[in-house]
Amino acid sequence: NTAEEAGSKEPVNPENATAKDYYFDSYAHFGIHEEMLKDEQRTKGYRDAILNNPHLFRDKIVLDVGSGTGILSMFAAKAGAKHVYGIECSGIIHTAKQIIQDNNLSDFITLIHGKVEDIDLPVPKVDIIISEWMGYALLYESMLDTVLVARDKWLAPDGFIMPDKATLYMCGIEDAQYKDEKIHFWDDVYGFDMSCIKKIAISEPLVDTVNPDQICTKPCQLLSLDIHTCTKADLAFTAPWRLQASRNDYLTALVLYFDVGFTKIHKPLWISTGPRAPYTHWRQTVFYLHQQLTVGKDESLEGSLTCTPNPNNHRDLDFDISYKFQGKADGLVEGKHAYRMR
Repeated sequence: NTAEEAGSKEPVNPENATAKDYYFDSYAHFGIHEEMLKDEQRTKGYRDAILNNPHLFRDKIVLDVGSGTGILSMFAAKAGAKHVYGIECSGIIHTAKQIIQDNNLSDFITLIHGKVEDIDLPVPKVDIIISEWMGYALLYESMLDTVLVARDKWLAPDGFIMPDKATLYMCGIEDAQYKDEKIHFWDDVYGFDMSCIKKIAISEPLVDTVNPDQICTKPCQLLSLDIHTCTKADLAFTAPWRLQASRNDYLTALVLYFDVGFTKIHKPLWISTGPRAPYTHWRQTVFYLHQQLTVGKDESLEGSLTCTPNPNNHRDLDFDISYKFQGKADGLVEGKHAYRMR
């Protein structure tokens, strides 16, 4: 069991700690599930996609990948599923089994403790896979590759996945004040020079709620995934991008956000995590540029973004962002920055 393995290791130096060191044990704590359950856009989106489509679930075998508290499994059972199998590798599964029992659904839901890659299901195939696999910037914590393993092992040829579409977007913002507070703060800390921390601080993307009034470009699409057909190789990608300024402003950061779609249901439904959409616990992911760009309305900033799992821990993400901008105010400006989400 991965949680036990993580717990049995020597304490990790915080400088070397990765998401892998915290991931499974952190999901055993109810607090993280409380935040997700209280995210109404997330939970109501899944609830509506499932409960409003009982004709799709009736008498079907359903697999819930990363079942957590069992909320999606219970929605599926309520929608008329013949049986639901939930796979969960964190310690929350012990609480989830009690929740299933307390809601008189033990005859319809079976929870299995383990990793998708290692276990066998009591059935050869499933009709529907449901999973809330998305992380910050869509792919942080890389749970989608686990969903793809489950798809390839168990999904029936005529089966489907919920959600079945995912799209990653970028936009530019003016956020100089917050950048000063988070990055330039280290120049003078109570009279002491701590600027060596700036290099680390600016290389770590910030997950935060972006004020839509700060957006100074039109959005552009970086990645589109069809969960029925994409492969693990698609999750490491390089995408060209082009942002057009929507007004005269100072561009200080690039922002990533995503949408996921349930398009196989009767009335397609999308959950958006963009700055103009209602709040979700994913918020947005902010990448501060090393220098501020003076953009004029309709001027374009072009570049490339590469996203790859970190070689030392696949749940961390490495980003390389390059850009080239020819503006009236500053002339030609080019840059390339490396970031790591951990």
